[in-house]
Amino acid sequence: MSDQTFLTLDKLTLAYGKTVAVQDLDLEIRKGELLALLGPSGCGKTTTMRAIAGLLAPVGGRIILDGVDITRVAANKRAVGMVFQSYALFPHLSVFENVAFGLKLKGMKGEELEARVEAGLKSVDLSDFSSRKPPELSGGQQQRVALVRAMVMEPKLLLLDEPLSNLDARLRLEMRTELQRVQQETGVTMIFVTHDQGEALALANRIVVMKEGAIEQIGTPEEIYNHPDSRFVADFVGFENIFQVRHGAFVGERGAVPISDPLPDTAGLAWRPRMLTLGSGPYRGIVRGISFAGGTREYVIDTPFGPLKAEVDAALPSHRLGAEVDFDLPVGNAAQLRRFE
Repeated sequence: MSDQTFLTLDKLTLAYGKTVAVQDLDLEIRKGELLALLGPSGCGKTTTMRAIAGLLAPVGGRIILDGVDITRVAANKRAVGMVFQSYALFPHLSVFENVAFGLKLKGMKGEELEARVEAGLKSVDLSDFSSRKPPELSGGQQQRVALVRAMVMEPKLLLLDEPLSNLDARLRLEMRTELQRVQQETGVTMIFVTHDQGEALALANRIVVMKEGAIEQIGTPEEIYNHPDSRFVADFVGFENIFQVRHGAFVGERGAVPISDPLPDTAGLAWRPRMLTLGSGPYRGIVRGISFAGGTREYVIDTPFGPLKAEVDAALPSHRLGAEVDFDLPVGNAAQLRRFE
């Protein structure tokens, strides 16, 4: 992956009528990058992708691709490919005809057309399915047809809208591998939209977490997963025990509790369930819920500062429902939040 900036969103503002969906968005994407726009429904990630594709005209700001301002360029002139969540395949056309469709519109025909389509199908292991129609394919195969249909157009940038959401768990894993392979082999810059943090962590080089039309945090998967900046990001990536810090105390649902460890200068602290110490420590709570999860056992603990979730090795002695249990929240295990909102 190059450090060269390939796509720039400069003060991009997007709206539907009078409702502003994205406000003054600044983002630089590198050439050859596989970038995820991650966030809940309504955060502006799909709106941003639609604007990059040319399907939504910005209210303000610029979109610059490979040094060229494409803000007002028509969608079919942008050299941007898009794979839709629904795949958008023509059900009455064969796989070959679906992949060839865009190339024919560009005027390609004959041996050149056939060679380009066949090479594309071979790259995703679909050569033997060229005469089939989409209803005769599995979900994963349809996804690969949609992907190669975009790729044969040789786009400078490929956009994918929730690319794996329609697939079962096994096919999602296969398509993750396929997307990474295609991206690595072709070097095409890819941006994909998802609300699934596991999908973003598994696929992306960098993740852009969005909230209410703005960027909440940008980082590598490891940075986002281990070092969330804010309460919003921490909650979104699975930190279920999150507390504000004020004057040397945890602030929970039921008030403040002094912290036993020295505190860093931080707005909040967050722990995943497995980061808690259960069975010993300076705090005490009551077991209100127990779930066996194979290799682990999960507990809901009622505490003086609110409910906590803990996860421990299932081989350890279990605590019964209603039992009092000692626990600790080691500050050294916690993610330090710079913002608590």
